[in-house]
Amino acid sequence: MRAMNEREDAGFDRRQVLVGGMGALGSLAFLAPPAWGGARGAVRLFLPSGAAAEAATRTLVLLQLSGGNDGLSTVVPFGDDGYGKNRTSTRIPDAEVLGIDKYRGLHPALKGLKRTYDEGRLAIVEGCGYPNPVRSHFKSMEIWHSAQARGRGAGTGWVGKLCEAAWGKDHTAELVVHVGGTAPFSVYSTTHPAITFQTPASYKWVSPEPEDMEAYREAGAKEKKEEGSALERLRGVLADAQESSMRVRRAAAAYKPRSKYPEDEFSQSLRVAAALVDARIGSRVISVEFGGFDSHNNQRQQHDDRMRRLDAALAAFLDDVKGTEAGDEVLVLAFSEFGRRVKENGSRGTDHGVAGPMFVAGTRVKGGLFGKHPSLSDLVDGDLAHTTDFRSVYGTVVERWFGVEHSKVLGAKYPLLGFA
Repeated sequence: MRAMNEREDAGFDRRQVLVGGMGALGSLAFLAPPAWGGARGAVRLFLPSGAAAEAATRTLVLLQLSGGNDGLSTVVPFGDDGYGKNRTSTRIPDAEVLGIDKYRGLHPALKGLKRTYDEGRLAIVEGCGYPNPVRSHFKSMEIWHSAQARGRGAGTGWVGKLCEAAWGKDHTAELVVHVGGTAPFSVYSTTHPAITFQTPASYKWVSPEPEDMEAYREAGAKEKKEEGSALERLRGVLADAQESSMRVRRAAAAYKPRSKYPEDEFSQSLRVAAALVDARIGSRVISVEFGGFDSHNNQRQQHDDRMRRLDAALAAFLDDVKGTEAGDEVLVLAFSEFGRRVKENGSRGTDHGVAGPMFVAGTRVKGGLFGKHPSLSDLVDGDLAHTTDFRSVYGTVVERWFGVEHSKVLGAKYPLLGFA
């Protein structure tokens, strides 16, 4: 009981309970309490009026490409002489590039995304980075996750700040969801914590049967504890968690995709994201991670595989949600912590660099090229100099997609882009 007493002394808050790996509690994750109303298990959503109400029905799917994606092998500047001079083993022949114009094109494996681009539903933002770049995976990702140079020192992830600004009164448990092993710092919040699970089946407590949870509630009512006791509030957290896990698993089990997803873990994570969107259980941000982009050696084979898997999964997701009422209100934002160096290393790969492209996709996205492709000759210490601050992309999403003044979330103002 020592841990419980410490929590009680500190002022126990149901929204700050981390429940995971605790025996019978199974794989429950970091939970925010839903606001209950009406029939048992129904979610009471905070829905503002007017333009804010429209924004409150929209969803952001945040796709993290971990390891430092090679932007020059993703959006290929085949028309630049500097590309051929610096790339030999990793170079993609001009004839294989999926041309966008006479200067650039997409990796040959990105056929689904090229089709999405041609349909006007994919925006490519070039040269994304930030001042005084850091080439450490962890430190750089902290900057992307917090949208602040101080990283975790900011205290809250940028999605957490978005929740406070856009949905401050909404404590739906599934407001922010990370499908994967460990939630990124971007979704960290003490007021709107994300729920995290690798698969819907793993997101459960003891038993999914409603009668078990009802018995648990009745047992709590019989306790002769003072109102608002730590034990009573913990019991409430577990009951909320049980109902949340039931909603998520039911959504995944009942979902019938409109396109075929590959069987790999990343693709299935996007299938879960589509199920949560379709179920309309109140998820406004869904985070997914796809790793394996740290290609220091034999890069061509590794990166080709990443591009094939990225395209197969993301194209399936975009086709799946397109044309549905909830799916047409989805925006996908893909990013990596940095790009790679222009010149290859001696191991047929590339080392940590700076600038790289970001992708924004969805039915309501205004597709095309945004920003400016970095120069391959005017380098900074051998690296591409960023031409677009990544927070301009975040800011555009925050302000034009969710209707929130972006400086309230990012702490400063940045030029907004035209994709939304």
